[in-house]
Amino acid sequence: MAQLRSGLVSVTFRQLTPSAIITLMTRAGLDGIEWGGDVHVPHGDLVRARQVRQQTIQAGLQSAAYGSYYRVGHDDTGPFAAVLATAIALGAPSIRVWAGKQGSTSADAAYRTQVIEDSRRIAGLAAAAGLPVVYEFHANTLTDSSTAARSLLESVDHTNLKSYWQPPRGASVEDNLAGLDAVLPWLHNVHVFNWHMTTGARLPLHEGEQAWLRYLAKVATAQREQFAMLEFVADDAPENFLRDAATLKEWLAQVNQKYEGNNNANFVRE
Repeated sequence: MAQLRSGLVSVTFRQLTPSAIITLMTRAGLDGIEWGGDVHVPHGDLVRARQVRQQTIQAGLQSAAYGSYYRVGHDDTGPFAAVLATAIALGAPSIRVWAGKQGSTSADAAYRTQVIEDSRRIAGLAAAAGLPVVYEFHANTLTDSSTAARSLLESVDHTNLKSYWQPPRGASVEDNLAGLDAVLPWLHNVHVFNWHMTTGARLPLHEGEQAWLRYLAKVATAQREQFAMLEFVADDAPENFLRDAATLKEWLAQVNQKYEGNNNANFVRE
């Protein structure tokens, strides 16, 4: 049965080494790590990628994804060939990329075409290696909302292109649930955090329980294994991560058990 797995986005702790992050993950009891390409496993450093892969496996953990920070449609983030080679050496099951550098409402048709064409190119390259390419769901990109993300995914129209999801700051729970529905056919992992809706202050994850249990239940209806990965914690503090990791594990246990108990039915009640 498809389940939601627990994880961490490594750039939550940019100041720590991969070894220190793995030690922290072992204490937390989470399943996988999305290794970041900006600090922990840089593009093209295949020796580092293989080392981190071995350390991850030896700790009984999984590489949940390669967070490459490749900007689709742009050359300044390096060649995608280096990103792909690094992801393969790392043993990552997917590659996270950013959908350009402009927001969906400010980008003109030419820029959108630029991102679409490069998306098709890299999705095809990664497909040959069996690795999905997954858009980051983020402000100031062409996937800055669920509507924009779905529009871009439909325009690219490539089976090897997927989408992350995270709750946009300032959006209501109902809007977020509708947004999840919009990208659900392409959904491939979620980033989990709890920030204040207006100030962006990082809050204890358990304070977002009411909303997040609904989001995760919706994600589970996709009926495929996905990672729910913590991204950023209050004060960048390891002790706050351990607290949030315990909360996340409790939530996923509830959602997975409920999903199994409903015989793979869509148990989200709107």
